[in-house]
Amino acid sequence: MIDIIDHEEGSEPQGKSKGGKARAAKMTPEERKAAAVKMAEAKKELAKLPEVAYGSPDTPLRIGDLEIQCYVLSDGTRVLSQRGIATGLGWSGSAAGDRLLNLVGGDRVKPFFNNELMPVIENPLKFKNPSGGGIAHGYPATLLADICDALLAARKAGTLQKQQEHMAERAEILVRGFARVGIVALIDEVTGYQRDRKRDALAAILEKYIAKEMRPWLKTFQLEFFEELCRVWGYSMPEKPGAYPPVFAHVIRNIVYDRLAPGVRSQLQDIKKKRGGKMHQWLTGNAGYNDLTRHLGELTMLLRVTPDGQKDQFLQNLDKFKPIYTVEQLIDAANSKQ
Repeated sequence: MIDIIDHEEGSEPQGKSKGGKARAAKMTPEERKAAAVKMAEAKKELAKLPEVAYGSPDTPLRIGDLEIQCYVLSDGTRVLSQRGIATGLGWSGSAAGDRLLNLVGGDRVKPFFNNELMPVIENPLKFKNPSGGGIAHGYPATLLADICDALLAARKAGTLQKQQEHMAERAEILVRGFARVGIVALIDEVTGYQRDRKRDALAAILEKYIAKEMRPWLKTFQLEFFEELCRVWGYSMPEKPGAYPPVFAHVIRNIVYDRLAPGVRSQLQDIKKKRGGKMHQWLTGNAGYNDLTRHLGELTMLLRVTPDGQKDQFLQNLDKFKPIYTVEQLIDAANSKQ
């Protein structure tokens, strides 16, 4: 989810500390105790909230002449600043929440909004203010696209008031600048999260598949696999065990190790070169080796139903059945399921 935050939320005005001491002096012991409990609860709530992990006020999202501050939270949530959405729509001040409620609830624009938007606006998300000092509130950033769509639809229907027309003009600029499906990528790029997300995703894959110590050798590539591979590739089984055509080294990298997970094959090759052993001996005993043996069984079945000498047919079916994925494709697939 992508969200919108307000930098001003939770900031302390000058002189408040002094005024707070004066008020505390006038409190009864019971009132001071209640205030202390409330403050402790507020601190406890603040400690549980996610922080801004990527982005800063100096790296805004630029769309035409508009600038919208954007961030990624520590839990991976993308955010746009609440002040940014207000500025983007031509509003002054920082009371974007109230303005959004008035806009969504207004008769001139309301018919063009999804009914699910009101609960989202009425119940903003909470997280730590990136400027410090308290809790910030956010909204799904797809909300910005929904607002733009509604404003443009209302303008087309002729229901906007004259003082609302400038918002429709801003909405048109924003819509031209990004598509709803592209805003996540825009924020990831400008905050630097895209680079680190790829790195972290690859690290997680390698942690899952690559063992820290070489495992004992086990017979992993069964004879039937090579028999079927020779038949489909148009070779006779060699009389000498293991004397398979040299091309099979490339074939096995392609159909076996490249299909396990991104980066696994190159990592296994590097480890084998430096520390010896077979590539499969450096797979973890749970996910890595289990996935390999399962994959080899599936490959053998697919080879078995492929006619003699029809390697191209086999590779086409394999690409459909188990394609080679990049880290970016796995990340995008995971995002599409959220």
